[in-house]
Amino acid sequence: MSNSPAPKMIFVNLPVKDLAASIAFYEAVGAVRNNDFADDSAQMLSFSDSIHVMVLTHERFASFTPRKIPDAHETAQVLLALSEVSRDAVDATTQKALAAGGTEPNPQQDYGFMYGRSFADPDGHIWEVSWMDVEAALAANKEAAA
Repeated sequence: MSNSPAPKMIFVNLPVKDLAASIAFYEAVGAVRNNDFADDSAQMLSFSDSIHVMVLTHERFASFTPRKIPDAHETAQVLLALSEVSRDAVDATTQKALAAGGTEPNPQQDYGFMYGRSFADPDGHIWEVSWMDVEAALAANKEAAA
């Protein structure tokens, strides 16, 4: 038995108006259902072994907090970020989201060493999809500091 800590994971919990539509949307973007953590009010979907999204009906989400659920089409409490392996992969993920009914709320960002686009799911939750050439970014930072 190891004394090493367990690997960290993130579970993003999102309130959704239409659970079935949200499941279909995230599957179209590339997430995979995990039916071990699902019922008629929630579904876990995974982007990787460490990145998971829990889509929850408003009623289920409200059982975790007394705070009002904001309308993500009108307000932004968080911007969720998902990395990709290349510029083409950023475009592909964003195109999948748009084809599945998402919107592109922000213009693309291209800094040469970093490229990103965004999509909003049917409930308005914004995801930033990005790629970065880390070596080029570090070189640019060194040049700026000199």
